[in-house]
Amino acid sequence: MSGGLHPPAPGALRLAGLTLGYDRHPAVHHLDGTIPAGDLLALVGPNGAGKSTLLKGLVGEIPCLEGAVLRGVPREAVAYLPQADEIDRSFPLSVLDLVGMGLWRWAGPWRSLGRRRGRVLEALAAVGLSGFEERGIGTLSGGQFQRALFARLILQDAAVILLDEPFTGIDARTLQDLLALIARWHGQGRTVVAALHDLDQVRAHFPSTLLLAREPVAWGPTRQVLTAANLARAARLSEAWDENAAVCARGPAGEAGHHHHGSGPTLVHGGQDHHDHAHHGHGHRHGDAA
Repeated sequence: MSGGLHPPAPGALRLAGLTLGYDRHPAVHHLDGTIPAGDLLALVGPNGAGKSTLLKGLVGEIPCLEGAVLRGVPREAVAYLPQADEIDRSFPLSVLDLVGMGLWRWAGPWRSLGRRRGRVLEALAAVGLSGFEERGIGTLSGGQFQRALFARLILQDAAVILLDEPFTGIDARTLQDLLALIARWHGQGRTVVAALHDLDQVRAHFPSTLLLAREPVAWGPTRQVLTAANLARAARLSEAWDENAAVCARGPAGEAGHHHHGSGPTLVHGGQDHHDHAHHGHGHRHGDAA
């Protein structure tokens, strides 16, 4: 990456040789590039492609095994919505309290909502949940629960919003309402990154796409990324992935190195500094941890 590791522009996210994983086994490796401020970016790829891992790395929930995530905003200005099945809905919490958590950045975790209660009610109204504030979260349908989580995001007022499978298990009306809210965030200049499965939704609503198969396959305008050739390559790479591989080590500059996943990614994001690590001699040695 040219220019060193200087901070990106406000609202942008820069991935600098980023490798993420668990117990020294990479789940996503050697990502280079910038998510521009105000981008509306879909993360797509086969099951197990590393989409959730990447989002957790972007928000700082898991450490980088190699490289870095450089944020153009403070970490507290990044909002993250995990997959719904990662949230314990058996906890005795009201909808009001759940949504009010979006104000912790200003109110602190243990203070009463007090005068801020009105803001919570406004957020609930914005997602169509007026009158639900005293309901327990365990009584909500899948669509209602996701609406409540989006109301919490509204209150977080974040510059960067990360969404992991936000449309799973919801009805068509909720889908359209949440897509409209995401479009509004995009229109406000917020950076939105969403891991998604439905490619038709991506084509219709997300102008930029990063296609992952543990490594970047293609990154750029959605219509150029979601081609049959790129999708087929992502499937092949995912099937060939070695779950027991150690952290990939970057070879010396100019050294070809071994790459057992195939040729490098098609990076088509015009004007951005996305680099094909295979073209830069970043080989992989899977016998030893870096």
